Amino acid sequence: MIFPLISTENTFITITPKIPRVQETSVKPIFCSSFQNRNLNNTVNKLLKPTTKTSRVLNSQMVTTNSSQISLKKNSGGRGNEERIRFGQVGIKRILALNPFPFLSVPFFLSQSFLLFPPFFSVPNFTGMMSPPKKRLRGVVFDMDGTLIVPAIDFPAMHRAVLGDDNYKRLKEKNPTGIDILRHIESWSPEKQRQANKTITDFERQALDRLQLMPGAAELCGFLDSKKIRRGLITQNNKEAVDVFHDRFGIIFSPALSREFRPRKPDPAPILHICSTWGIKPSEVMMVGDSLRHDIACGKRAGAFTCLLDETGKYTATDFAKLNLQPDFKVSSLSELLSLLEANFDLNP
Repeated sequence: MIFPLISTENTFITITPKIPRVQETSVKPIFCSSFQNRNLNNTVNKLLKPTTKTSRVLNSQMVTTNSSQISLKKNSGGRGNEERIRFGQVGIKRILALNPFPFLSVPFFLSQSFLLFPPFFSVPNFTGMMSPPKKRLRGVVFDMDGTLIVPAIDFPAMHRAVLGDDNYKRLKEKNPTGIDILRHIESWSPEKQRQANKTITDFERQALDRLQLMPGAAELCGFLDSKKIRRGLITQNNKEAVDVFHDRFGIIFSPALSREFRPRKPDPAPILHICSTWGIKPSEVMMVGDSLRHDIACGKRAGAFTCLLDETGKYTATDFAKLNLQPDFKVSSLSELLSLLEANFDLNP
């Protein structure tokens, strides 16, 4: 890459930035004719303080650089004589500071006021201007309730029905961000588990009539399809609810794992199973969900990217610290997630 630094109507000084392990980088000859070369020479000498004394620059035609010098080749009277002007690294950086962008090459940069280098003028950091390569993304795994569909289950009422008021209040105080009711009842007797599961299933079936897609879900899925990004599903809901979701909205997720799959979230097994089915590494997959304790923990343990959907600002830095879980991304809508994927990931198949 070549940066024109100083220009007039038909005279340019150019420079190639430092290139590691390259002895010398040449620039194609540049035509120069009607410019006061003595003034140019004096300006460059005063500005960059060359480490060796130089004579006047005549009809400068080529500029080359290596790690520690700028070379100006001159053509004097057709003799093809060459003269090198050596500058230190500081000098090179100060030349770059003059004009790192071609579209700023105007005679203003030759003015005395500009060449004085006021104190506030800073040398650009070209390394920092280079954007890091985007990570590749080949699959997205979603939670269902509260992520792809609007929450329709009355979870507080369901938890009270299963636990009783006193136990519910006690567990709610210990787990303000949510109760893992399925995990809690695993320690109960088989008969109590059967009754609890029946109550949970009844609440879930009542919610099936109220199923609604989350705003932006259809558009996001269409976008992923257009990019040939795979879509998977992991939910704590039952298989019947997953089948109704697929049939009602015509958006298919595969694999789609319901709570019948064991072990359940937050164990990483569901995501690892999906990745194995796809033949994709977990590091090329994102887990998206509204539960820090279940969805984000599952994704983190599997080695996937994680995105927390937090519509209401429910989660704070305190919650992240308490659970020692920090999602890679946090959005308030699925529309925001679509923009996030475009901006941060390589989505080419």
